[in-house]
Amino acid sequence: MNSARRYTLTLSCPDRVGIVAAVSGFVAQHNGWIVEASYHTDQETRRFFMRQEILADSLPFDVVEFHARFSELAGKFNMDWRVSDSAQKKRVVILVSKQDHCLNDLLHRWRSGELQVDIPCVISNHEDLRGFVEWHGIPFHYVPMQDKAGHDKSTAFEKIAALFEQQQGDTLVLARFMQILPPSLCQRYAGRVINIHHSFLPSFAGARPYHQAYQRGVKLIGATCHYVSEELDAGPIIEQDTMRIDHGDTVEDMVRYGKDIEKAVLARGLRYHVEDRVLVCGNKTIVFR
Repeated sequence: MNSARRYTLTLSCPDRVGIVAAVSGFVAQHNGWIVEASYHTDQETRRFFMRQEILADSLPFDVVEFHARFSELAGKFNMDWRVSDSAQKKRVVILVSKQDHCLNDLLHRWRSGELQVDIPCVISNHEDLRGFVEWHGIPFHYVPMQDKAGHDKSTAFEKIAALFEQQQGDTLVLARFMQILPPSLCQRYAGRVINIHHSFLPSFAGARPYHQAYQRGVKLIGATCHYVSEELDAGPIIEQDTMRIDHGDTVEDMVRYGKDIEKAVLARGLRYHVEDRVLVCGNKTIVFR
């Protein structure tokens, strides 16, 4: 991401003549400098999508006043919209179980500055990765799915939600968490929970997808980064990739190959999300790369 401070405006609204002119005119009226702009109309819904990056220093007001001034224009076009400030890093809380390849990759990208986010904590239903996480200087929270008092998963997920709120999280990332979030959390955090699934969805949803793929004799395996919804592995897809395999590859080979795909796909999908490049259109996404 460019180091210059930027305001990112994203919006969607019913398509009609004059939207681009009105938005660009608003920015120009205040001497704003647009450095990146993307547009798309979904032909089925006739809905228009836009993303613009504006140099913050080119405007005579801050992001709060931007929001106040733009609201009138947004109302005229019935826009769903938001504006974010690159100076305010998104706060990403990571959920993980025992497998560490996706977590390791995200923390490496975070430490190197490639992933411009804050990670206030990592939450896990196992203790295995505590030392690894704390070595990075990140708080680690152990939340077992069933505690010694016999409380069930609903109690555990309440604790996870409480931690997410306490940390003022913007995004919850399931980095091979291997647990199904309850519908209540899916609804509460719609569009804010990202999962990496180890198959090329919609093929092989659910558990043990590599085993399913092996039994089916596929020639491609893949991974999918998607938003979490109430329906298992069926939320809007953000990013996907595949790798070719052949008849000589075992399930263990497929799992090993798949780890490389999973971590790359999750990193790309999360970056698109935190840079406000993803807009949801029903059960699809528009991703302005």
